Amino acid sequence: MLMVSPLALWGLIVATLFVALLPIALYARLRKPMALERRDTIVGIAVFAFFAMIVERAVNAYLLGINATTSAWLSHPVAFVLYGTLAAGVFEEGGRYVGMRFIAGRLATGASDRRDGVALGYGLGHGGAEAWLVGVLTQIQWIAYAILANRGELDRHLVNLPIDAVARIHLLLASLSLPMAALFALERTAALVFQVGLSALMWRGVRAGRLVIVPIAIVAHALLDVPALLFQVGRIPLWLVDGGYGLAAIAVACMLAIRWRRNWLAHRREQAQTSPTKQTM
Repeated sequence: MLMVSPLALWGLIVATLFVALLPIALYARLRKPMALERRDTIVGIAVFAFFAMIVERAVNAYLLGINATTSAWLSHPVAFVLYGTLAAGVFEEGGRYVGMRFIAGRLATGASDRRDGVALGYGLGHGGAEAWLVGVLTQIQWIAYAILANRGELDRHLVNLPIDAVARIHLLLASLSLPMAALFALERTAALVFQVGLSALMWRGVRAGRLVIVPIAIVAHALLDVPALLFQVGRIPLWLVDGGYGLAAIAVACMLAIRWRRNWLAHRREQAQTSPTKQTM
């Protein structure tokens, strides 16, 4: 009988809870110091849900499955990697641009003091939606499968699935381990950091009125997706992908923290200088 290690199962549960709570905890912790607004975060959630989970998946289903011609062409590893990276970049960054233009059009006059907060709030919404819709909900399903397997009830719940699908589920459950759970948490955390970084990049371009930021963001997004797609086609190992993502995420997080802290301190100094003037008037 298939059994999942209790250590691996608890590791996956802890990793899933961490990924689920991380964007929520960051928003709660940074809401006041970064002047975050729920509207920005809700726009980020809506953009990812619509552009990535509905529009992009519909196009992928057609080009990779329904259309026999494009499906055959995209079965080549190089074509698949090129298409996958560009598709993710075009849909997500196109959606991010639309969402941030919407926010910019409704930004109150004199709200420039929260310009960094818009990027962070939107990024936590966009990245948090990705963490939940792509990571957390999927892992909850695997946790349920693992619990059923340890109870000896898994096959009874999979009777309506094809034999090959059941075999794949058994294979994946057998491969669950504590390191895999840790890699999942690392991967989703890095993805959240990258989404915040891309949001900061896009917001800077939107505020400056520079449309050129869209192709720049698409290329940046595509480059971030290359390692993951190379792993999918069997060209590089998983540890190299997630290790590289982890190091890159640390670098991006440090750059954002330094820049935003510098801007926050400058704004506090401006407030301190203008306050006495207002009082004497």
